[in-house]
Amino acid sequence: MNGRIIAGRYELSNIIGQGGMGQVWTAYDQRLDRRVAVKLLRPDRMAAATAADEMRRRFVRECRVTAQVDHPGLVTVHDAGSDDDDLYLVMQYVKGSDLADHLAEHDPYPWPWAVAVAAQLCAVLSAVHAVPIVHRDLKPRNVMVRPEGTITVLDLGVASVLDTDTTRLTHTGSPIGSPAYMAPEQAMGGAVGPYTDLYALGVLMHELLSGNVPFAGSTVLGVLHRHLYEPPLPVRQLRQDIPEPLEALVLRLLAKDPQHRPSSAQEVYEALAPLLPAHGGAPAGPLDPTRPFLRPHAPWPCLLY
Repeated sequence: MNGRIIAGRYELSNIIGQGGMGQVWTAYDQRLDRRVAVKLLRPDRMAAATAADEMRRRFVRECRVTAQVDHPGLVTVHDAGSDDDDLYLVMQYVKGSDLADHLAEHDPYPWPWAVAVAAQLCAVLSAVHAVPIVHRDLKPRNVMVRPEGTITVLDLGVASVLDTDTTRLTHTGSPIGSPAYMAPEQAMGGAVGPYTDLYALGVLMHELLSGNVPFAGSTVLGVLHRHLYEPPLPVRQLRQDIPEPLEALVLRLLAKDPQHRPSSAQEVYEALAPLLPAHGGAPAGPLDPTRPFLRPHAPWPCLLY
């Protein structure tokens, strides 16, 4: 696969991510002389063969829509299409580490760092939801932490294609998506909306603050059952240094009923704002690549809607 040319233009170099449905490669754009990231997906691994062609069409259509969203915290989409049996998505190459790896290296995560990440994610979600688009697969593996501490959200549009009534299950019977971060309504195949992304944000914040997702299990059905029926453990029972308003916000985000969650990413941002590290405050750690936030506040509050 190394050296394969996608669409007569993108020369694959190294794998930087891999999952059951595809791979992410670094690549060289021969036409524009730049480094890019290329995500390859196999429709036949995500849906029955009869649905694969329809998935190809929807994939390109959804990528055209998501490419219209312009935000500094969202990865830029350069190109999309199909090549042989693969769907490909060409994206801006983002330097840094994904949030899951970053958390593993800095466990326990200081709660101000979690607040800063969540506030930046709210800025991105506000721009995305205004289109309107729902991400549907917000999780640490889809969030990159840049060396200077800002975050970039990946895979907008890809999840939108995968999370549909016709492609929710693969031919092996496994749900498409990430069960640990699925809102109850998403797990049940119901209507999704901005409130679905806010639930995933609550799961992500719980994980940053506690080191674990609120609902885990040995089977997919077991995890989804816990999302539907089990209350989350308040994070202050695990870490008493966490401010009470932050714990209360996480519990609201994890409400089973979407109507009991915050009304928007804007509302979540406003709840986080008093907890953000001050602009120009003293450094929280050594100024090296292991320190994640040279600018610990959310850098784009003016872009909220």
